Amino acid sequence: MDTSVAVIGAGFAGCEAAWALANMGFRVNLHEMKPHRYSPAHHYPGYAELVCSNSFKASRLESAAGLLKAEMKLLGSLLVPCAERTSIPAGGALAVDRNHFSDMVTDIIRSHPNITIIEGEVTQIPKGPVVISTGPLTSQRFSERIRELCGGEHLNFYDAAAPIVTLESINQDKVFYAARYGRGEDDYINCPFSKEEYERFYQALINAETAPLHDFEKDGRVYEGCMPVEVMARRGADTLRYGPMRPVGLRDPRTGARPWAVVQLRRENAEGSLYNLVGFQTNLKFAEQKRVFAMIPGLEHAEFIRFGVMHRNTFIDSPRLLDATFALRSNTQICFGGQITGVEGYMESAASGLLATIGLGRRLLRLPPLILPNDTMTGALSAYISDQSVAHFQPMGSNMGILPPLPERIRDKQERYLKISQRSITSLKQSLNNI
Repeated sequence: MDTSVAVIGAGFAGCEAAWALANMGFRVNLHEMKPHRYSPAHHYPGYAELVCSNSFKASRLESAAGLLKAEMKLLGSLLVPCAERTSIPAGGALAVDRNHFSDMVTDIIRSHPNITIIEGEVTQIPKGPVVISTGPLTSQRFSERIRELCGGEHLNFYDAAAPIVTLESINQDKVFYAARYGRGEDDYINCPFSKEEYERFYQALINAETAPLHDFEKDGRVYEGCMPVEVMARRGADTLRYGPMRPVGLRDPRTGARPWAVVQLRRENAEGSLYNLVGFQTNLKFAEQKRVFAMIPGLEHAEFIRFGVMHRNTFIDSPRLLDATFALRSNTQICFGGQITGVEGYMESAASGLLATIGLGRRLLRLPPLILPNDTMTGALSAYISDQSVAHFQPMGSNMGILPPLPERIRDKQERYLKISQRSITSLKQSLNNI
């Protein structure tokens, strides 16, 4: 096939994209700036380098991570089989020897006859079809090209995200629905504090343990305009009560009184199955978030499908920019893959590169698009990053909360998740059989 496609970045998304496009018969020019230049987080010359944990999370089907990997194998993933072949004992998780994994992926990519490796930093977006998968530490010069392409207001350099919980895990007996001053509909779930509850929560928050920042995140810009809630709290006992936890304009309908303080939860998706803690961007360790935020009335048994994070992470405002095939709405010859799209996690990044490639390849072959059902994990992630109703976009990893619930209620979580996963696999197989 004469058509050539540029793939920028040989991380998880770029490797999946290059492999899939090459297997579809396209000539692929894979651009990778290593070994000529490394980002602050990368050190190994191989492709698909793991920069943090060497775990790809759970393997069991009844988990979100396990379901995602099972779907990726059905879609023709390169990285999942490589991970399985280089795995090391890790209980129920899929963990790998990071160097062996990277070496295997690199060898496979380099040996494909349809893939040409072009080393060196890319500073301009190539003409023609392209998959941009430059990752969370995209170089400054190429970030400027993305800014020009997408608009400055749609490009973020720091991921300052609040925790997200599932609606079904919120104790409805302790919360109330209302908007401040009664403006609009009852858009927010409000978690009201008494004075004593607030004081206990405040002490736990200011004494909780924070996660360390990487050296390249210590320039202070991560805090500009988006201060961690624990940092704000340390400025004084009433700072939160005059900030994100202010109770003004709200009255608890059960008492008729204004609470001492309030944590507001805002809908995260169109279905209303997920809610985020407004103003609670944080750098606390995940275990500390679970412990401290469980002290919020109504969240005693909350299921956190994403903890708050504050770290360097280049990502675009995908709901405004991308469609469900990870293509730029304004130019479908340009696709994005990886964490730059707002997916979180190794395998989520790989999956997005794979899905972007399937979409781009089918367009180039003049085939109808493959829009995966929302009851699959890959389809749900695609729908989330392209959902224009998501007003306050935060990066998202695979989780059961973004999948539609079962028609029947199953109390046992493991049994419920297994049935959801089985439904997802069946749905994906049917979609693939129909193309």
